Amino acid sequence: MSRPFHVLVPGVAPRLQAWEDIQSRLHQETTVKPRATVTLSRSFGCEGFPIAERVKLALEQASGEPWNIYDKTLLEAVEKEEGVSARVMQNLGLTASRFERLGLAPKEYYEQVRGFDAMARHIVSIAGGGNAIIVGRGGAVLCQAMKNCFHFRVDAPFDWRVDSIAKRLQMPVRADAEEFVRANSQRRDEFVKSMLKADPTAPMLYDAVFNNARHGVDEISAAIIAYVQAGWSFADAAPTP
Repeated sequence: MSRPFHVLVPGVAPRLQAWEDIQSRLHQETTVKPRATVTLSRSFGCEGFPIAERVKLALEQASGEPWNIYDKTLLEAVEKEEGVSARVMQNLGLTASRFERLGLAPKEYYEQVRGFDAMARHIVSIAGGGNAIIVGRGGAVLCQAMKNCFHFRVDAPFDWRVDSIAKRLQMPVRADAEEFVRANSQRRDEFVKSMLKADPTAPMLYDAVFNNARHGVDEISAAIIAYVQAGWSFADAAPTP
């Protein structure tokens, strides 16, 4: 029996608590120092979360402060703050183009647009606070103009991504893994293009793009960490006593 996709995602509860702790710290500071943020985009099937976790630990050591990984946690926070239903938020992959081809404009689509607008505001707010690793959700596009943000993407050939997902989710039938990767890849890309009017695969959005088929989690994480540390002085950004 194959494993559900959510097993590849780090636990939500501790990251929600970390988000609350970081927000509390920011509110308590008399002078908020500038902090860096990392956005991590990836093609479906690439090892985004293992990379994010390695980067988080290294940047915590470098900065002496807690960092947090933001992904679907954002959806739950948006639902709580904006009152958008969980079902709508979890189905944000449905895009306008699919409805437009049928000449339809159903109510749920407009709810999804509203939900994405709320999520986008939340992403920008989190990125501005810093000490954040934002995985997916169009983070590189939304935060492109923010000076404290570093943007990275992880990609790989389709066959490699199928093999990776089949192995991690223990999917014995390759055809099932192929369809799973193809469907999720299309839904992600269509959604970002529809909502943000941008191509998430465009290399100019990113400080660096990595080939997961040629470089593993350790190599990619080390490169991201070195890039951020070279471009952001954690010592110079120390809080004012």
